[in-house]
Amino acid sequence: MDQGIAGSIFTVVVFVSFVGVVWWAFNGRNKQRFDEAANLPFADEEKEESQKNKQES
Repeated sequence: MDQGIAGSIFTVVVFVSFVGVVWWAFNGRNKQRFDEAANLPFADEEKEESQKNKQES
């Protein structure tokens, strides 16, 4: 097997892997998990605000 064929096979394997990851990421089953993860920074802000309110009281 020469270098051209090996490079072509590697390119196809990487492309198929990329398509698999994109399909997994945009699949509907993971939407709820991703939405929860996207809102994590805002949950920290709510905790900080509630702690400040408790300290002020």
